[in-house]
Amino acid sequence: MSNAPLGITAPAGFNASGITAGLKASGNPDLAVVRNLGPKFNAAAVFTSNRVAAAPVHWSRQAISDGRADAVVLNSGGANACTGPEGFANTHATAEHAAKVLGVSSGDVLVCSTGLIGEQLPMDKILPGVDAAVAALGTGNEFDGGAAAATAIMTTDTVSKQVGFAGNGYTIGGMAKGAGMLAPGLATMLVVITTDAALESAQLDAALREATRVSFDRADSDGCMSTNDTVIIMASGASGTTPDIAEFSAGLTGICVDLAKQLIGDAEGAAHDITIRTFNAATEDDAVEVSRTVSRSNLFKTAIFGQDPNWGRVLSAVGTTKAAFEADELNVSINGVQVCRNGGVGDDRNLVDLTGRQVLVEIDLNAGTAEASLWTNDLTHDYVHENSAYSS
Repeated sequence: MSNAPLGITAPAGFNASGITAGLKASGNPDLAVVRNLGPKFNAAAVFTSNRVAAAPVHWSRQAISDGRADAVVLNSGGANACTGPEGFANTHATAEHAAKVLGVSSGDVLVCSTGLIGEQLPMDKILPGVDAAVAALGTGNEFDGGAAAATAIMTTDTVSKQVGFAGNGYTIGGMAKGAGMLAPGLATMLVVITTDAALESAQLDAALREATRVSFDRADSDGCMSTNDTVIIMASGASGTTPDIAEFSAGLTGICVDLAKQLIGDAEGAAHDITIRTFNAATEDDAVEVSRTVSRSNLFKTAIFGQDPNWGRVLSAVGTTKAAFEADELNVSINGVQVCRNGGVGDDRNLVDLTGRQVLVEIDLNAGTAEASLWTNDLTHDYVHENSAYSS
């Protein structure tokens, strides 16, 4: 999104690592550590609203409540969700162990996990893995370390996801993982964002919540909400710059939008990346509801996969919402062709070209001036195949 170096080690005051702890049968990297070197250790986070939340979510919610985070430990190869008291004890043990080797307080170590739900983590691999990851940390902005961390948190991802933003005297960097179960409530999948701006935790929290509201909250791949979704931002203050908060918020929102689109672009089995823009709505909430409802229509998603511009499936989804509109005033365009006009037949649907990966669906409610866009993907044979065999 800018000419800034990519990733979580782009801002001053952070280092990171990603190593292979042996959690994945594939032998791929599976454990990462991100450390804030200071001088400030302010942080904020948002988490899944799924009521069946994973043990690391419960731990990290508590740990971040004072607005401080010195480090984050992340593992793939196991979600540590629905694992009971033993699972929470394992998260606690991970934070305690990391704190000991880093020389910080365990209450300032956040933990994130991703992978299969309902299995205990192999602590005989996790704890030595933490040792190895900490030993791999450097003392400065080592971009290879940030890239290694972004790789280590991947599960069904086919590519790692990083981004960078150069502000006026400060930098923001980020990494994310996610390719499925993308239907967030406050956040999506695992995301770590770093900045060397000198900002307080309350400022970070407000900026992060606004950024996630219009980014991760609007990436909706498959209508399925994860138990582990976490988005963390940490500020080192190492640049010595206290930015204009509006400028910082805009940059942070750009970071989050970029990462959200990268998540959708790597969605499991997807052949099309779809933007659904609802405009001329009575309220922003109406626009979000309409876009989200269409994004979750399997009939619509399979039509796009089949390169069939079946706009009737769009209208039938819109009609199930509570948004304000008159049915005979609805317009729908697909990739620039107005296939529905005033609730009826528009231009020839055969004019719509769906051979490319990018698809833009625009829904005009003719009910006001508000708008909102969501990002989703089509529903393919490959998605069904991958998720029918995920735990085996």
